[in-house]
Amino acid sequence: MNDSILQNIAQQEGGPTYIYDSAKIKQQFERLQNAFHGIKNLRINYACKALSNISVLSFMKSLGSGLDTVSIQEVKLGIKAGFEPKEIIYTPNGVCLDEIERVAKMGAQINIDSLSILEQFGTKHPEVPVCIRINPHVMAGGNSNISVGHIDSKFGISIHQIPHVLRIVENTNMTINGVHMHTGSDILDIEVFLYAAEILFDAALQFKDLEFLDFGSGFKVPYYEGDIETNIEELGEKLTERFHRFCTTYGSDLELAFEPGKFLVSEAGYFLTKVNAVKQTTSTVFAQVDSGFNHLLRPMLYGSHHEIRNISNPGGKERFYTVVGYICETDTFGNNRKIAEITEEDILVFKNAGAYCFTMANNYNSRYRPSEVLWHNNNALVIRKRENFEDLIHNQVMVDFKEKIGS
Repeated sequence: MNDSILQNIAQQEGGPTYIYDSAKIKQQFERLQNAFHGIKNLRINYACKALSNISVLSFMKSLGSGLDTVSIQEVKLGIKAGFEPKEIIYTPNGVCLDEIERVAKMGAQINIDSLSILEQFGTKHPEVPVCIRINPHVMAGGNSNISVGHIDSKFGISIHQIPHVLRIVENTNMTINGVHMHTGSDILDIEVFLYAAEILFDAALQFKDLEFLDFGSGFKVPYYEGDIETNIEELGEKLTERFHRFCTTYGSDLELAFEPGKFLVSEAGYFLTKVNAVKQTTSTVFAQVDSGFNHLLRPMLYGSHHEIRNISNPGGKERFYTVVGYICETDTFGNNRKIAEITEEDILVFKNAGAYCFTMANNYNSRYRPSEVLWHNNNALVIRKRENFEDLIHNQVMVDFKEKIGS
């Protein structure tokens, strides 16, 4: 999206505002499809925790995507957006058996990552086929916060516990119809990912009723010019060849599934903020914007990098600014960034704001959550209204202490 489009949306919608470019989402979806064009049964399940707006889910459905969910609420959102339950895979972590049973009744594919839950579910519902999530003990992603396949991770059934899984399957007479892994986000080394895939292939051979293998995702996208990213095309070529060999050995053409989230929506997202003040201290020039980590948590939570541009003065002389928010905490978006000269009322845009940005937004300091806009076919479609005070207090109950319980 160019600056003029972003500026027009800022004028029409105000700020802060998240904007998503549907053309970029489609481009990323088709790129992944093309990388694995040699797979006859390819399933792309969008990981909706990255961006769960119901209009975005509906758009994903129109592209031919399935849905990867982690909560019963996401399953309900998916069904509301038009997905059939059979197009949804449900991969919770640490939830109660009751929630899993309720999702199973809806008809979604169940994916279990706990021996205890597997045994409980298989004992009560042996007729319901389930997928198992294994932990390959391979750290293919970035830091430990976003890499979930390592040995200390809370996710998945350890690859060393497969004999226990087989015992549960035999005792309950349940059916395992899929094997799943997810090593984490920001995969840099394809060979490490392929090594983890070998572990999944070996585990899969021990289950006779498989319909699919799910390799998760975690594909890295660039966050700035010249940044490295996962080579999807190389991965597609290598994993396709290996998957075909596995299917020959297994004796069946299984479905190959991925669950990309960030890969599909990160680069499609832009976050618009207005500069409230430019504050000079003895050592720093702060650009203070009408937002904070209540709207964009990733820089403070993960140390994530988001490119910041001044679209009100794109040709201005560059100076160094530390961009911060209006929250009564340290809420730094970028330290000593070189940005075109900033004055009050300027509009700053944060790039790579499509994944894990609005979905982590909250009402800290009693601030309102921002609006969301989908840029689709040259139209700015408001897909979430900006919150107001009534939204803020909607579920709160004010007690009259004098009348109810005395002074």
